[in-house]
Amino acid sequence: MIKSVLKASVAASALLVAACGTPSETVSEEKAATEQMQEASVQKAVLGDFGIELSNRNESVTPGDDFFMYANGTWYDAYEMPEDKSVYGSFYELHDQSQEQVKAIIEEVASAGGADGTAEQMVGDYYASFMDTDTLNALGIKPLMPTLEAIDGISDKAGLTEVFGRSVLEDTVSPFYGGIGINRLNPDQYQYTMSAAGLGLPDRDYYLDDTERFTKIRAAYVAHIAEMLAFADEADAAAKAEAILALETKIAEAHWPRADRRNRDKTLNPIAADQMAEEYAGFDWNAFFAASGFAVNELNVSHPSAVKDIVALINSEDLDTWKAYVKYHTISNAAPLLSEEIYAANFKFYGTELGGQPKPRERWKRGVSLLSGTESLGEALGQIYVKQHFPAEAKAQMEELVENLRLALGQRINDLEWMGAETKEKAQEKLAAFNPKIAYPNKWRSYDGLEIKAGDLFGNRARVREFFHAVDAARLGRPTDRDEWFMTPQTVNAYYNPQFNEIVFPAAILKPPFFDPNADAAVNYGAIGAVIGHEMGHGFDDQGSKSDAKGVQTNWWTDEDRARFEERTKMLVDQYSAYEPIEGNFVDGNFTLGENIGDVGGLAMAYHAYKISLGGKEAPVINGLTGDQRFFLSWAQVWRSKVREATLLQRLKSDPHAPDMIRAQAVRNHDAWYEAFGVKEGDKLYLKPEDRVRIW
Repeated sequence: MIKSVLKASVAASALLVAACGTPSETVSEEKAATEQMQEASVQKAVLGDFGIELSNRNESVTPGDDFFMYANGTWYDAYEMPEDKSVYGSFYELHDQSQEQVKAIIEEVASAGGADGTAEQMVGDYYASFMDTDTLNALGIKPLMPTLEAIDGISDKAGLTEVFGRSVLEDTVSPFYGGIGINRLNPDQYQYTMSAAGLGLPDRDYYLDDTERFTKIRAAYVAHIAEMLAFADEADAAAKAEAILALETKIAEAHWPRADRRNRDKTLNPIAADQMAEEYAGFDWNAFFAASGFAVNELNVSHPSAVKDIVALINSEDLDTWKAYVKYHTISNAAPLLSEEIYAANFKFYGTELGGQPKPRERWKRGVSLLSGTESLGEALGQIYVKQHFPAEAKAQMEELVENLRLALGQRINDLEWMGAETKEKAQEKLAAFNPKIAYPNKWRSYDGLEIKAGDLFGNRARVREFFHAVDAARLGRPTDRDEWFMTPQTVNAYYNPQFNEIVFPAAILKPPFFDPNADAAVNYGAIGAVIGHEMGHGFDDQGSKSDAKGVQTNWWTDEDRARFEERTKMLVDQYSAYEPIEGNFVDGNFTLGENIGDVGGLAMAYHAYKISLGGKEAPVINGLTGDQRFFLSWAQVWRSKVREATLLQRLKSDPHAPDMIRAQAVRNHDAWYEAFGVKEGDKLYLKPEDRVRIW
């Protein structure tokens, strides 16, 4: 869930750089804060006596055999997944809490009313239009008919090209994704970026794997496509469904493998827009860009060979099949805004077949999600959320933790045996330039000009999309906005943005089990401290390390140091590739490498910072547990979760994170964990000292 994104905000301040340069002050302040936390923890921690739910442990499990089950096994064995969930655990408990709080805000704001154009009016009417199922059921598929009729009217490739271009504004589809990102070679500029897209299944493997599991999924997908086309009275729906699968299989063959799609060297391919016709011949790029509403002068093509292969498909495949393909995806994409019958049919495949989830979430939760996104009314709600649910003192404590993690990583860089002085100097520059953004933006988004109408869900969604598209279209040619956030405060997540060299922690993740101002220091360092370290680690992982202190993609390494770095990352690839969460389906160690570096390195940074915070003293023993034991248990508690097998499979094929139960096992790379829990040779997680991966 913790992830990197292409965009984000705010330049590093001199204050933060100065703090990194005054370690004695930082340590003494943190030491005082630690002592205060320890004095208060027994009475005031939210979880357990000091911040960990010890009752979740299964002490019959040997820590060295399965640390996830040792820390969480009693909970895991007893927990029964509700029918409206496909995964549940620490992250999801906080997500549910956040949704309840945002729902209360929506109801409060809606009841207050307001003049047209006010946040109160927009929030109230948008949410009410989603909850009005009587109207939606009466309308059925009618709101979508103008779009479906336009698709029926496509008579040539020019018409198809226009529909592909307009997919950024409508519920249609395109085999190309195009949108506005940040220029990797000049982070002060926005840039149009294009990549391959257009699949209805989670990943190319779902089309190309011939094992029985995936063959059954494809058969269910064909039946699903036919069912969705039937809502539009499409003739020969079953035959068209088969043709759509065949077409998408060819698109999937063009798509790059997962590991290549995250390789920043391979995906950096800038080109002038007027050169597209020559480099990617056979497609009217000018018409595509014009239909998209973006004035594109230059762009980055992330997956060049895939784009070329898809252009060939557009020219070789039957126009009627393309039309049926667009029509199916249009109905499926719009299903959440249509009648309950259409939504249920769509959920039956995407929720139940692919995710193993028997029932959808309650409608109000889906309504809260609709309003809470960054490209919706999320910041209008977030502004109220932080006032009601995020104390100012928590932000100050987080800032202190971040600076101690920065200090720890700086010391660790200095002590690296495998990195030379020249590269260390550049690494320290990058670390000093890290910009932490905590809880909420410095400035809030304006919604001036957005129109929301009572009783018009489909129109409201269209106007929201047009509003944010206009914002994006206006970015081209303007300097980047470093104050912008790309998660709302009520989001339970965090991210690193390489172009702005920033780490971002929304307010909703700064709660137990991640962060509790009154928990034992070891608990906070093992949880949010390791999350902070994880995000810092993304700046130094196999891909983030390809950008410098200013966010420019460039090689700041010596060849020798990069080679030694890659020796260590190869060990991590091999270690994670050996995990087999589902029989016959392994973790993709290359695809998950960045996140695994973040976990292993972040945990090392957090442990180092925790030791600094103790100021040379021994940590107290609490409830029979040493400070080191509490630290590592806190890390495992963060990853407490249970997941349905179908969802786990989907994540193995499409998620750059290892499964939660495996993320908890990152401890096996840390000597202190072996000492804390008496892990010895012969235990299942045991690694010889020389096989433990130490990068940052």
